[in-house]
Amino acid sequence: MLRRTVIGGFVAAPVAAALVPEVAAASSSPRRRGPLVVGHRGASGYRPEHTLASYELAARLGADYIEPDLVSTRDGVLVARHEPEIGGTTDVASRPQFASRRATKVLDGIEVTGWWTEDFTLRELKTLRAIERLPLVRQESTLYDGRFQVPTFAEVLDLRTRLSRELGREIGVFPETKHPTYFQRLGLALEAPLLAALRRYGLNTRQAPVYVQSFETTNLQQLRRAGLRTQVAQLFSAAGAPYDLVAAGDARTYADLITPAGLATIARYAQGIGPDKNLVIPRRADATLGTPSSLVTDAHAARLLVHPFTFRAENSFLPAGHRKGTSLADWGRAIDEQKAFLATGIDGLFTDQPDIGVVARELQEASAAKPAPKAAAA
Repeated sequence: MLRRTVIGGFVAAPVAAALVPEVAAASSSPRRRGPLVVGHRGASGYRPEHTLASYELAARLGADYIEPDLVSTRDGVLVARHEPEIGGTTDVASRPQFASRRATKVLDGIEVTGWWTEDFTLRELKTLRAIERLPLVRQESTLYDGRFQVPTFAEVLDLRTRLSRELGREIGVFPETKHPTYFQRLGLALEAPLLAALRRYGLNTRQAPVYVQSFETTNLQQLRRAGLRTQVAQLFSAAGAPYDLVAAGDARTYADLITPAGLATIARYAQGIGPDKNLVIPRRADATLGTPSSLVTDAHAARLLVHPFTFRAENSFLPAGHRKGTSLADWGRAIDEQKAFLATGIDGLFTDQPDIGVVARELQEASAAKPAPKAAAA
């Protein structure tokens, strides 16, 4: 397996050793306007996801934005978890005092069994510790199991403030509201506390480095009507439909929403889209990268920015032609994959290894800046 390098107390990818001078030199620059590198759940390729350690490492490796997924506790506090079910991302299963909290619930029409954030107060949740969600693929990250708490959204915003000051560049946030219809039905709606937090931190402005995002459509429009002034991004899965539309009996799917007509509707409340990367460059039948779709062009025609997800370095997540070695946990040609997507004109990308995203962006920008070769004289 490829080995990482320890830099300043952080575990980073081999490419990061060459990257550190460029990141440091750029730290005094104004906010970047070119393609953004978004630390997906932080630097989740190196640390258990949605922890302050993961977010901090993402920023220090060059991410322009960090992405906290938001769910609610029983007492209505927003915390960062990928899902309300936390059996796979915390050590709750090893805590006998919480064994009776294990429950089967219906989440967006699907039965799921586990432990749920809405059944814990913040005080109880703070006794748990995060663990690596993908231990078979990211064994090195399991070294940090049990070391970090589940952070609140307020703690993430405090960290953003501190890192922006320390790094000399503004670190942005891409908060995602997870399963908003589910939480609204529980009486624990995510929208009001999210908007209150952004206002409290002075981030509810059009200029703030914030994109509020969701796989559902209704809650983003509700947030707009409630006074949200930040940028908004509509997320798209490669298949299926937003659950709010399903629950309302609306037959529209994600495929309908990414048509030119669908994008024009989204542009009434959003400034960007976050599509599954396979909607930008589909894979062929042999799992290699195919030909880019028209999505980037169509979105730009609707004045929408495009930030696809999720770019990961491990073979198990890469197109067939970009894998190296025989182990699914080994790293493949992740830089080349990201360069291919950047060449389509996307405005940023979500990645579990932000340092790789920074390198891919630099290489792609350098390649694009090269003058075209002169034609030979006749």
